[in-house]
Amino acid sequence: MTPTVSPDALRAAAEAALRHAYAPYSQFRVGAALQAGNGMIYAGCNVENSSYPAGTCAERNALGAAITAGCQDFVAMVIVSEADTPTPPCGMCRQALVEFAPNLSVTSYGAVGASATWTLAELLPAPFTGQSLRHA
Repeated sequence: MTPTVSPDALRAAAEAALRHAYAPYSQFRVGAALQAGNGMIYAGCNVENSSYPAGTCAERNALGAAITAGCQDFVAMVIVSEADTPTPPCGMCRQALVEFAPNLSVTSYGAVGASATWTLAELLPAPFTGQSLRHA
């Protein structure tokens, strides 16, 4: 049974991470918080680089923090940004997350209070997985 974590606690962790985002080029700051199956929360923010592909999204930074802590079981993610509307994870983040949590619940909050919730399966209906690498 997954320990109960308040949705407000997950959102607060994402908002705290957003305050540390490094986005001097896009001005698009994002914070993310990932809830592990054991109830722990791991947060991350986006970190841009003048060489754009070298930047890292908030969602993958939260995932990296969790993996570094030894966690590989996830149940929910909250994303906050300064965009007016809720922003889902980018394709690269979806692919990274599906490796560990294909049924992850993802909730995103926009700057003006709107929110949206999806499952990762809805956001990435035909993922490339380890099964895709198997030979017949």
